[in-house]
Amino acid sequence: MPDRAGRRRLRLRLPAVVGNASSLSVGPYVVDDVDIEAVALYTNNPPCGAMRGFGAVQACFAYEAQMDRVAEELGMDPVEFRQLNAMEQGTLLPTGQPVDSPAPVAELLRRVKAMPLPPERQWESSEGADVRQLPGGLSNTTHGEGVVRGIGYAVGIKNVGFSEGFDDYSTARVRMEVVAGEPVATVHTAMAEVGQGGVTVHAQIARTELGVSQVTIHPADTQVGSAGSTSASRQTYVTGGAVKNACELVREKVLEIGRRKFGSYHPAWATAELLLEGGKVVTDAGEVLGDLVDVLEDDAVEIEAEWRHRPTEPFDLRTGQGNGHVQYSFAAHRAVVEVDTELGLVKVVELACAQDVGKALNPLSVVGQIQGGTTQGLGVAVMEEIVVDPKTAKVRNPSFTDYLIPTILDTPTIPVDVLELADDHAPYGLRGIGEAPTLSSTPAVLAAIRNATGLELNRTPVRPEHLTGTA
Repeated sequence: MPDRAGRRRLRLRLPAVVGNASSLSVGPYVVDDVDIEAVALYTNNPPCGAMRGFGAVQACFAYEAQMDRVAEELGMDPVEFRQLNAMEQGTLLPTGQPVDSPAPVAELLRRVKAMPLPPERQWESSEGADVRQLPGGLSNTTHGEGVVRGIGYAVGIKNVGFSEGFDDYSTARVRMEVVAGEPVATVHTAMAEVGQGGVTVHAQIARTELGVSQVTIHPADTQVGSAGSTSASRQTYVTGGAVKNACELVREKVLEIGRRKFGSYHPAWATAELLLEGGKVVTDAGEVLGDLVDVLEDDAVEIEAEWRHRPTEPFDLRTGQGNGHVQYSFAAHRAVVEVDTELGLVKVVELACAQDVGKALNPLSVVGQIQGGTTQGLGVAVMEEIVVDPKTAKVRNPSFTDYLIPTILDTPTIPVDVLELADDHAPYGLRGIGEAPTLSSTPAVLAAIRNATGLELNRTPVRPEHLTGTA
């Protein structure tokens, strides 16, 4: 590793995607001597939108390919080489920003490597080859001839939330009242639910903070303040943080009402730490002071409030230094592939993942997010590509008939090992999780294909002609 007195310089030409790619371009490793120049170029290609990972996907593909190549040159195991150079809490990034929360990179690699490998030659049976388990599938292109297994590893780092000084906030409105004889909380945000499970998490937060079983999630609209975009792995962190904050403010208001009504009946109203649990006001020792129905009666408490995470700052455009990110997430993958080396067909058998999520507020949703991000990374590795005609500049595959994305038949087994190391700066210690698995799944698949074929493979998606030498 370089001497710790090494230099750090990062020159930026354009913000946002380039800022992400460059500031994370050395990966989750200790690299003290760096000189990075990041440039964005305008082209005549069709315009594109944000992809899960926002600049960090491309960088991860590059630095993980580099780590494999260096490990091979040194004659080292690629996982051990990564662990030797892995960052940890306190590591300084090329931007000069310290990583001030857990960064269990070496542990994630250890965990994913320790997972049991899938059995070899699963296509073999007493009745002959099950072609569904082979590259090419029901095309019946092979019964195992020329099929080689490969195993590859990768790990990535992704920033969470809006960075570089952007005012990243969200708003939540929470109302608490008695309906049909029981306390009910209503949560209203402008968060766009696109399947990430935010509405479930908001209900969980309200139940936790307000001690009620009945929670209504108001349909998202713009009658409440902004929640920002559903992107950057930020909604559970930022809008979840806003819901938590609004619930805490409502709770304090409810307790004020209770103290005013019943404070003279019990000294604990004034002296004890009070909580709302099971529809009651209780002390931290568990003593019940009253029912929320009696406290609220015909009153309704409603509060709308904004919430912000810790501020960030723009990177210096000359030196690239600055505290540009608020949080990082980490995921590691092991890919197992089987390659028909004669036809260049690839079957991804397994994509195992280990990821630190800080705190899993909804464990089922967490695993679903990790598996979804992993599947998207699989698509980047072996399927997804917009093909532009170089003469006419027209897109040759403008529909999902020709632009291929993974289906359930393409998706391998995805075992997930969830690590929970709390980030003390975040609500409940959580981390944004949605993007990190997309980063490392792609280079893990490529590493496995390289392992099976011995080819260099410096682009995605990998096509059959890249493996057969007919490109």
